[in-house]
Amino acid sequence: MRFDVLTIFPPMFEGYFTESIIKRARERGLLDIRIHDLRSWAADKHRKVDDKPYGGGPGMVMKVEPFYRALKELKGKRGKDVKTQVILLSAKGKRLTHKDAVRLAKYKRLVLLCGRYEGVDERVAENLADEEISIGDYVLTGGELPAMVVIDAVSRHVPGVLGASASLAEESHAEEGLTEYPQYTRPEIFAPKKGVAWKVPKVLLSGDHAVVAAWRAKKRKARKPKKIA
Repeated sequence: MRFDVLTIFPPMFEGYFTESIIKRARERGLLDIRIHDLRSWAADKHRKVDDKPYGGGPGMVMKVEPFYRALKELKGKRGKDVKTQVILLSAKGKRLTHKDAVRLAKYKRLVLLCGRYEGVDERVAENLADEEISIGDYVLTGGELPAMVVIDAVSRHVPGVLGASASLAEESHAEEGLTEYPQYTRPEIFAPKKGVAWKVPKVLLSGDHAVVAAWRAKKRKARKPKKIA
């Protein structure tokens, strides 16, 4: 699967995609991640990609022209037979879910548009992007982190990326609002100080896979995020 990312800060992506599972998937040819500098499609010698907003207001807004030129060139190279989705990472977009990650993994190519400053000219969303996606109800300084999140979430569902697919199979049965059951590993008893012992639940030591599965299913349904004071 191929990902094309349009950003004005390409170096931000150098670390995350050169480690762990995604690194191995790229080396095996399962993922093709290409980071493009949006300024390469700017029209002036200063490589300007933003301007003041019409109607007044603080900050700068990213221009429609560089995105248009970039997508025109990239689309020209993709071929008509390649199933592609263009996504604008936006605070007003639909919140990314597990189901979205599964859906997007069915495309052959995703093109991710990273905004900055006070936002992106609305004509990009209206005329160039197929959809807008947000990763949460908060404001970030740009679309780079959301783009990384989308790529990571989607990549897990590309055949072969995870290797052993047991964990992915469990996720596939999860409903919207995915939760996890508690996990434990060795040691069986951890004593951080005298008189204190943190123990692994006995059911996980039973060796009875059916009982363990039932316990995990029950815990998955009952588990709720801790409240933050």
